[in-house]
Amino acid sequence: MVFAQLQLFLAAAAEEGASTLIRTEAAIVILVTIAAAVAVFARRVQFPFTVALVLAGFAATSLGDIVAIDVSPDLILFLLVPPLLFEATLHIAWPKLKADLGPVLVMALIGTLVGTLAIGSLVHVGLDLPWEAAFAFGALISATDPVAVIAFFKSLGTPKRLSVLVEGESLFNDAVAVVAFGVAVAAAEGDGFTVGGALENFLVVSLGGIAVGLVLGYVVSEVVLSRVDDGLIETTTSLALAYGSFLVAEEFGVIIGQDGLHFSGILAVVVAGLLQGNIGIHNTSPSTRVTLEHSWEIVTFLVNSLVFLFIGLTVSISDLVDEIGAVLLAVAGVVVMRIVIVYGLSFSSGKIFPKRVVPLGYQHVMFWGGLRGAISLALALTLSEQVFDAETVQTIRVMTFGVVLFTLLGQGTTIAGLIRHLGLAGKDDRELEQQRHQARLIMGRAGQAEIARLGADGVVADDMAEAMEQAYQADLNRHTGDLARHTREYPEMGAAMLFQARRDALTAERGAVGEVQRTGLIDGAVAREMSQEIDIRMAALDEIEERWGSDLDVDVDVTDLEDTMEGLVREELAWLRSVGTTNASSDAID
Repeated sequence: MVFAQLQLFLAAAAEEGASTLIRTEAAIVILVTIAAAVAVFARRVQFPFTVALVLAGFAATSLGDIVAIDVSPDLILFLLVPPLLFEATLHIAWPKLKADLGPVLVMALIGTLVGTLAIGSLVHVGLDLPWEAAFAFGALISATDPVAVIAFFKSLGTPKRLSVLVEGESLFNDAVAVVAFGVAVAAAEGDGFTVGGALENFLVVSLGGIAVGLVLGYVVSEVVLSRVDDGLIETTTSLALAYGSFLVAEEFGVIIGQDGLHFSGILAVVVAGLLQGNIGIHNTSPSTRVTLEHSWEIVTFLVNSLVFLFIGLTVSISDLVDEIGAVLLAVAGVVVMRIVIVYGLSFSSGKIFPKRVVPLGYQHVMFWGGLRGAISLALALTLSEQVFDAETVQTIRVMTFGVVLFTLLGQGTTIAGLIRHLGLAGKDDRELEQQRHQARLIMGRAGQAEIARLGADGVVADDMAEAMEQAYQADLNRHTGDLARHTREYPEMGAAMLFQARRDALTAERGAVGEVQRTGLIDGAVAREMSQEIDIRMAALDEIEERWGSDLDVDVDVTDLEDTMEGLVREELAWLRSVGTTNASSDAID
């Protein structure tokens, strides 16, 4: 009934010559409403949200003109992609990414180029597509989209290193895929193709994008955010940074008056997001940081919802059926090449970076979690009949839609089961119970401190404050005992608590360094040196936690916390000396 009334309203608006803005606004309102309803449904039945959105997009096509939106490539690339990339990088700690930067770049750079060439050759031979068109498809389909997978990681509590590997590869291989796609299209347009020219173009576009992201990210993080402590202003500024870095990089030639020159907007957004997430975020107060994080959660929810709904609205099932042979060939090629890339390059990177070997279980998740999404769809939509003939363009688009659907509906619905089967789902009942004990302790101590303050200020009578404090203390003693019993029963939980406490302590140390720098007690060079050492200690802690976690009963004895803590710090120092990053000695803990 409601949809029928909307359809009548839109028809009347069209007859009266109303602008398309009203129709577009009505369509977006409907799509956002659908997204909210799908979110409720997905949460209740434990179904992948992004997959449910795609299915809802299919269903929404039956609404006809009510949700008629021109899903153009510019809409996806310039409006929807920047905030998705930016928000993803905000939560990536640079020390963790830096520790695995070698394996990530091997996957993103070599893996994307190998996949482009291999898949391009396959569709050229199998479907007789022109070489340029085949390589264009190979490039666009090599861009992975981990949005759905990362959502599972967060809900299942998978190891942080696995999240960094999957997300890091996706962030960088998107840029590589876009550049490779541009080279293939330029060759088809008659600009010619040489290996040297392609390499030069790749370096210019990539390094230029990185430079734009560094400059704008630094200005916002160090100049703006360090002088403003307002949640609304900082959220607006970060949103402007996300879109601005992408736009400046892509339109750099227009800005400086050299048409044809452009850089990688994707890399610019990635670098700018890393800077704000690792520098700018520490220049804000805790309350502002919470506002910033909540605001970005809302933005990414809306953008993610629209992206996956648009996929469902764009894909034509009849076209997929008509070209099922091409679709199956593309899906098979993508799956086989993903196997070769993940397992082959993981083995190779393990030889090159022996300290950062990717565990086999992680490789399984990286293989099956190689979903395709918004970037691939947007690049396929940019192809026009001025570059390739209509039949070639249609074939590439249909193959792209088919691969995106297979990865979302096939892999996206089964990845959570794979993670649980591999034992990489970390949040089990034992950990949740430990968190409940810890939360009760934190809540109780906060309440006790507030009662003490009220009593000291005379707001509450002394005898009343004392009685309430004693009641709180009795609860705290009980919760402390519960936590201690839980730790004795599950020693591995105690070890996890130990590592988290050490991580919190290092975070406090970093905050103290920033505080004494602001007071003028130490200069910037010393502050940077100390902060760098703390960041490296964080990376060392992750390395040690993974090593200890593989054999907790042997290496971790939480019944003797003093010795265990001393052993932990000694291992930190040994790791730091092994990579030559500090002059720290074991005297620091003696």
